[in-house]
Formats: sequence, C-alpha cells, structure tokens
Amino acid sequence: MLARKYTLSDKKTFERIEKEGKVFQSESFGLGIYKREDGGPSRFGFVVSTKISKEAVQRNRIKRALSEAVRFEMSYIKPGYDVVFLAKGISARKPTDELMGEVRMALEKAGLSK
Repeated sequence: MLARKYTLSDKKTFERIEKEGKVFQSESFGLGIYKREDGGPSRFGFVVSTKISKEAVQRNRIKRALSEAVRFEMSYIKPGYDVVFLAKGISARKPTDELMGEVRMALEKAGLSK
C-alpha cells in the first residue's frame, strides 16, 4: 500500500493537474503530471471511473495494481511532482503484473525516473 504522504486526496490538486499539467498516454491509462515548485516527495492519485467497470471490485483491483506499481518504483521517482493515473477500459482486462510493468515504462517515458 502506498504511504499517505505519497497520495493525492485534495480535489483542488486533481483540478490543477487537469488544467495545468501535461498528459502522457499509455495503452491502459493516461498520466497527468504537474511539476510543483517544491522539493517534497512526488504524490500520486488514481482515477478509475464507473465507465471502466460497474463493479467496485474491478475498479479497486485496478487502483491497487497501479498503487503497488508506484510503491515499487518510489525509490526511482524524482521528487516534486503530482501525478494522476486515469485508467482506460483495457486496464480492466489486463493482469496485475502487466499493469505494473506498464507503469514502470510510462514513468520512464514521462521523464519521472531518476
């Protein structure tokens, strides 16, 4: 589980990322990134809408997989970013290990890895 200090929960932060952040696309999710001007740890949020799956179990599985992938990569992620993962429909049909690998590749592609 991702530690509380690495998670986004404030609605204003999500809105700021939507308006001012850059978006990178992956096969299973979009990645909204906003560079903060502080040196604090990078924080992450996960959005899986009911359009992806009507079942909460499926949506929570996707969030857990993305969160766990970020937790594994935390030591390689640059500080000072707010990042939101926006799940796509295909993510409901992918196994957890594929999602985790895709997160690693997306973070490197977006320039968040050290």
